[in-house]
Amino acid sequence: MPKKYPSEQRDRATRMVLDRLKDYPWVWTAAQGLGPKLGVGPETLRKWVVQAQVDQGQRPGSSSEELAEIKRLGLRIVT
Repeated sequence: MPKKYPSEQRDRATRMVLDRLKDYPWVWTAAQGLGPKLGVGPETLRKWVVQAQVDQGQRPGSSSEELAEIKRLGLRIVT
């Protein structure tokens, strides 16, 4: 079962990585470097950061709001 993180921890960790992305060549390396210090798995942190970038319009993809609506409607995304 996936580990649940409090929303405060998720938001704080995501902000910290976004603020420090310029110091790393990729999101993955930032997540690897900062995840253990923040008590979050690197892949989990990478996914949070990528979703935050989508939500901010910095990356293509479905926003959190769109994904919530899709989930609410019981639909599936086919890629």
